[in-house]
Amino acid sequence: MSEAKKYVMTYEGVKKLEEELEYLKTIKRKEITEKIKVALSFGDLSENSEYDEAKNDQAFVEGRIVQLETMLKNATVVDSSEIRNDVVNVGAIVKVKDFEFDEEVEFVIVGSAESDPLENKISNESPVGSALIGKKVGDIVEAQVPDGVSRYEILDIRTQ
Repeated sequence: MSEAKKYVMTYEGVKKLEEELEYLKTIKRKEITEKIKVALSFGDLSENSEYDEAKNDQAFVEGRIVQLETMLKNATVVDSSEIRNDVVNVGAIVKVKDFEFDEEVEFVIVGSAESDPLENKISNESPVGSALIGKKVGDIVEAQVPDGVSRYEILDIRTQ
């Protein structure tokens, strides 16, 4: 059997996943059970789209619960007190100069399970995140991205 994937996460990321898991197990499951009961009351299941939709929702939620439990079970939490400010690592906030757009951008380096590009939370496994890991202030970094190559200069590294 292959070894389970380890998920590198910040404490905030673990907390967020635990909250989602709790919501799915307590509130969402009950909502879906009610939807199934209502749909069953409509009778003939062969042409009951409400029942089909509720069962699909149930399958999705149960799958997500299994996924979250697996991620949490295999999570390696990064201790914020151990994050160094001299080298980019998971949990660090990195200010870079983006040469393509000639602007400064801040990235939060997180594990893959908690990445959110809309909030500039990039995974340590993403092209830009993996290129930044281990680098220091002043380093020029090139990352292979779908559009080509992005170049960044690391301006600052700090913790939350």
